[in-house]
Amino acid sequence: MEHHPTPRPIPVVVLAGFLGSGKTTLLNHLLHRSGGSRIGAIVNDFGAIEIDAMAVAGALGDSTVSLGNGCLCCAVDASELDVYLERLAHPGTGVDVVVIEASGLAEPQELVRMLLASEHPGIVYGGLVEVVDAAEFDGTRAKHPEIDRHLALADLVVVNKLDRAAEGGERVLGLVRSLSDRGAAVVPATYGRIDPEFLFDCRPGEERIGQLSFDDLHDHHEGGAHEGHLHTAYDSLSFASALPLDPRRLMAFLDSRPEGLYRIKGHVDLGPYDTGNRYVVHAVGRFLRFYPEAWGRGEERLTQLVLIGSGIDTAALRKELEACTNDAPQADEHGLWGVLRYVQGLAEGPEGDYED
Repeated sequence: MEHHPTPRPIPVVVLAGFLGSGKTTLLNHLLHRSGGSRIGAIVNDFGAIEIDAMAVAGALGDSTVSLGNGCLCCAVDASELDVYLERLAHPGTGVDVVVIEASGLAEPQELVRMLLASEHPGIVYGGLVEVVDAAEFDGTRAKHPEIDRHLALADLVVVNKLDRAAEGGERVLGLVRSLSDRGAAVVPATYGRIDPEFLFDCRPGEERIGQLSFDDLHDHHEGGAHEGHLHTAYDSLSFASALPLDPRRLMAFLDSRPEGLYRIKGHVDLGPYDTGNRYVVHAVGRFLRFYPEAWGRGEERLTQLVLIGSGIDTAALRKELEACTNDAPQADEHGLWGVLRYVQGLAEGPEGDYED
């Protein structure tokens, strides 16, 4: 019987930050630099902001706008969010990632809770990204002391407008790191320019042959030399192993993920613990989920992982992953249980997927 893999769920990223932090600028940057990926943009408090893409789309219609590269943009309030997530997660949209830009006064914790509690098989939590204005950070904290709570919850913090901050923003960067209870990745930025690969997988534009992309529609000369240095903001590690991984050792590694490690993607071979499946890994911040997929006929059985973060020790992480391999695997009855706890449908609710 031929195996047809279940489509992987679409990551939903929450983009938060107080008014003036640069959320909309960052979202526009992601839309322009999506690398061929289709973004479903859900925008709360729509009347107070402007999206560059609106000039391309031309009209709001029924609050859903089809953008030039196949992206969709929705203007919603909180009560409509589920409706639009359902719409964007439909396979017919071709959406690869959903980005929710929250209102400047929104409580991101509520959005995160809603996503973690969702039983919709077509979506998965993609992380909370908090944007802060480095030049006005002290004033923002005085006016909105709840920002400390937001930063403590964030998976990734973009410290924006560093070009306007005193002393290059080093004091603010250090303060933001100290306020992150979860060991969030902290990334410096100007004009909201971060590499989209940090947040989601960018596919080559050639995969969208026949569609007019944002890169065709916009002139990017304003980026200047800065556009060539986006990759300097993060560190990445590619790991491959022909030896299967021991699930107990793997879970010990994942349970002790270091500060600044934002995403883990790829798949693992667990050898005799499950000879029929490989396990796709989706980790963002402290969120973790596995998806079992049948090995293809004749497919080489390898573990292949990519780790992405800011300020991470890639050499040390490689050694820890190498220590997870098992050159003399012997399955035991309960060895796979730690992994299965994070498989959708087997986990015991949201707490099984997210470490508070």
